[in-house]
Amino acid sequence: MIELYKKHRPKDLDGIVGQHSAVSVLTQMIENDEIPHTLLLTGPSGVGKTTIARILRKHLKCNAQDFTEVNIADIRGIDNVRDIRRRMSLCPLHGKTKVWLLDEAHKLSGDAQNALLKMLEDTPKHVYFFLCTTEPGKLIKTIRTRCTEIALKPIGEKDLSELVMSVYHKEVPKGHFPEMAFDKIVENSEGSARKALVLLGSIIHLESEEAMLEAIEKSTQEAQAIQLCRLLLNPRSSWQNISKLLKELEGEEPEGLRRMVLGYMRSVLLGSGSLAGRAGSIIGIFERNFFDSGNAGLALACWETMGEK
Repeated sequence: MIELYKKHRPKDLDGIVGQHSAVSVLTQMIENDEIPHTLLLTGPSGVGKTTIARILRKHLKCNAQDFTEVNIADIRGIDNVRDIRRRMSLCPLHGKTKVWLLDEAHKLSGDAQNALLKMLEDTPKHVYFFLCTTEPGKLIKTIRTRCTEIALKPIGEKDLSELVMSVYHKEVPKGHFPEMAFDKIVENSEGSARKALVLLGSIIHLESEEAMLEAIEKSTQEAQAIQLCRLLLNPRSSWQNISKLLKELEGEEPEGLRRMVLGYMRSVLLGSGSLAGRAGSIIGIFERNFFDSGNAGLALACWETMGEK
């Protein structure tokens, strides 16, 4: 089954929710045939950055074979940027343009950012770069000044409410959506359309309001637990971010969170990737239970993990 946020992804700028100012600027660019060759889309997760980039690609009449979408979290290195530089000098296979969408651009290494900068300063007429990031401050200043920046914002409750209700009625035309469950989705979405539709998808076929509320709560807890695991696994995470999340998790059962961390790290360890060693160290730190130590034990284990950098 296709996730709701993918199934109902906007096909044009008119479908972008809660980004009226950005959409207005982009529409003007399209009408004037002035889409920048280097565009930086910034803002929180799930507010439309990559969706907008994909829509712009179509307006540039870039064929799918000439469109490359790269999640920088999977590469980061300078060799990959050099490969892009080699390929961008080639003519498009179809049409007149080649487009690169670089998602999570802030995760490029320093050397890779400098290599990318040289490409952005000397972009061929047929090449376009769309950079998407939640943390523009981690990009070197010269990249930011070289790009035209479009800043997206968290989606307001009114727009989120309209989106959730619209998608619900498309999926369940004769259904009745309990108001409390509806409000709970909007409240827990934190301004993210993607998160709102993920939560909606987790409850859409449940019948009782009680079951819906329980499913929303469970889904929210699991998402926070996964976020904690990712922060622990990333050696560059800050204690400030981890402690902030731990405060948000204070109402949860520490032992249950410990088991979620162990399960996540086991999957990483068995994957035998570059982070397998770190995952093994985290398993060692989290092997003792938190039945007696509770939230203090969880906080200490996280602190010890930070010391493993």
